Amino acid sequence: MKTPELIVTNADICTMDPLAPRVAALAVTNGRISALGTAAEIAALAGPSTRTVDAGGRLVLPGFQDTHIHLQDSGYDHSKSAALHNVSTIAELQKTLADFAATHAGPWVNGVGWYTGIFADHNLNRHVLDAAVPDRPCYIVASDGHNACLNSLGCAAVGLVRGTPDPENGHFVLDGNGEPTGMLHETATYWAESFMPVPTDEDFANGVRYGQALCNRHGITGVIDAMVNERHARVYSSLERAGALTVRVAATAKVVSAEKTEDALRRLEDLRRNASSDLFKVHSAKFFLDGVLENRTGVMIEPYSDALGGNGELMFGHNQIKELFTAFDAARFQIHVHVIGDGAVRAALDALEAARAANGPWPSLHQLAHVQCIDPADIPRFRELGVVANIQTLWARYEPSVTDVALPMVGEARGKWMYAFRSLIDAGAPYAVSSDWGVSTLNPFPIMETAITRQPPIKSGDHPVFLPEQRMTREECVKGYTTFAAEAAWRSHDTGSLSVGKYADLIVLDRDIFTCNVYDIGDTEVLLTLLGGKEVHRSEKFTGKTHA
Repeated sequence: MKTPELIVTNADICTMDPLAPRVAALAVTNGRISALGTAAEIAALAGPSTRTVDAGGRLVLPGFQDTHIHLQDSGYDHSKSAALHNVSTIAELQKTLADFAATHAGPWVNGVGWYTGIFADHNLNRHVLDAAVPDRPCYIVASDGHNACLNSLGCAAVGLVRGTPDPENGHFVLDGNGEPTGMLHETATYWAESFMPVPTDEDFANGVRYGQALCNRHGITGVIDAMVNERHARVYSSLERAGALTVRVAATAKVVSAEKTEDALRRLEDLRRNASSDLFKVHSAKFFLDGVLENRTGVMIEPYSDALGGNGELMFGHNQIKELFTAFDAARFQIHVHVIGDGAVRAALDALEAARAANGPWPSLHQLAHVQCIDPADIPRFRELGVVANIQTLWARYEPSVTDVALPMVGEARGKWMYAFRSLIDAGAPYAVSSDWGVSTLNPFPIMETAITRQPPIKSGDHPVFLPEQRMTREECVKGYTTFAAEAAWRSHDTGSLSVGKYADLIVLDRDIFTCNVYDIGDTEVLLTLLGGKEVHRSEKFTGKTHA
């Protein structure tokens, strides 16, 4: 056996491998795990040049994998924009933007992360932004990525005026006089961005560097970037060639309703052909079937239950969805679908069922992301069709977007099936846990805590439990970020567990998340992150020396 380059010892290693579930030490050779065992067994393998990590008895886990994230775009946005995630009043929003503008001299003032449970069409418009940024165009994007707002100079800069027609699957909000308010829904955000200064590939590369450093700090060694195009692929490939990627990136390439099936398939096949390595690959096709409830573009089976009523509209026709899914399934792409309303969930399942009938079953692990609302009749279909529920558990708690927006819209009966993660798991659905960053935090630990408690952090107050019967367990959360996530990203043969032969992607934690107080899980810190045995994050708090 070749002498290992690294050993990790004095550890509580939870391998997530049932053949060797708990060990005290492991060895790494050529970036992969070459041995598991006791401290003495592994120490005996070391040579003069072998580096040693003493974990100090702490919990070691496989590196986490976030299977629905917007790494490149959110990294770019967050690295250059005013952070609006924690503002809760118009005054706070205006002050944050004004302070940012005072220290940033670019041609535009950008902000990102405002919460649609607080700010929406009724209280956010161009005049609000004019008061904060009167001298330059200003553009701020909501945390959900489905809504944005321009100030008056921003409207003028992009040519948004009275009579500008809505883009397909998008909407410009108008006031009572028919004038644009500056609020943009869905693809109207892309329309506006197409008239703004074009960032360079290096700008986006810096965004990846920003985002992947945040990933590594929180123990994430693999992601699925849930919406890429040719520019994303070009930037990721360049970083990979330079040896600059510190996470494994799988990617879903977006398909739009205006494309012909054969054109979309040809375009994605080109992307896949040129991106198929262990560090960057395009492996799936991304479809948005609906929007979000906050701007009333989520699609329900029956109309909304509130006074306004109505419903969202599918962004593709039913027959078009079936044609596209069948074609991409036949070409052995994974299919990754944004679904919020129960109507969108059903449409996606119907189309995946049609694809399976046409092409036969195969281990595709097609994914439905978000699944905010679901009709109970559709829950068993996930197991039957082998479809992964890609869930963002941080949202499953009482907050304004749920209590003030979503629940009134869907009504009491349907509200009992909101974020029905326990029901899906009990019905045998494959699943993975993810963040949807930058919609919400990238940190897996608050996300897991919320999955288990269905409450906001206890330090923020005594909150009621949102549908306690839908709580998950600690073990289910860890699987959702490790073994199940690796399967969903089509990289389980190399990652997801600390098994001999797999990459040494691992993390050292400051506490045992299997045994600590459940309300302390969210405060967990990652002390060390390794990717292929190489250190990509080390906390200043980690005293476990690495030495030869």
